[in-house]
Amino acid sequence: MSFFYSHQVWRGALLLADFILSKPATFRGATVLELGAGTGLTSIIMATIAKTVYCTGVGEDLSKGMFPLEVQYESHNYVILHSLTSKQKKYLDLFFVSPVCYDDDLTDGLFRTLYQLCSNFTHTCTVFISIEKRMNFTLQHMDVSCEAYDHFRHCLSQLHDLVDGRCSFSVEQLPSNFAQFLLYERIEQLELWKVIVTPLPFDPV
Repeated sequence: MSFFYSHQVWRGALLLADFILSKPATFRGATVLELGAGTGLTSIIMATIAKTVYCTGVGEDLSKGMFPLEVQYESHNYVILHSLTSKQKKYLDLFFVSPVCYDDDLTDGLFRTLYQLCSNFTHTCTVFISIEKRMNFTLQHMDVSCEAYDHFRHCLSQLHDLVDGRCSFSVEQLPSNFAQFLLYERIEQLELWKVIVTPLPFDPV
């Protein structure tokens, strides 16, 4: 996900694209949603494998008609929740996102949208999230830190621990030693996370 910087391909998107290319069986025949596609690189690559890709983002930088994508543009990053029809939501198998988590509000919006979407599903779905830790020197700590990444991990932990009777979330970090197809520096600050969302049996009172 490139958020507002839709003219730049971030390393997180490149890492996720490599993961898609190295694990084609995982995505073959799937119906997939990308949140905040930016330049659309990962959606374009996903569209060569998956059955359907809903590519969502801000602005109109993606070329229409070149690939089998359903492109939806929103004035804000996560309004896609209201744009998908109930039929489209029903058949979603996978979500993927490669966020530049430099802003806590955007991170909160991402997790809020994932929860709102997934908690209404009657089937299990999988979310792949790639992220780059951005280290900065802060006067507050007088040291190099990554507060935005810390907030991202906190949100992941909250999701994992959430108990609401509707669904459960399992979270794991995936190894990043899969094949590299694209030209970029795969630095150690790049991470890939997998979230499995499982609906819980309905228990009428």
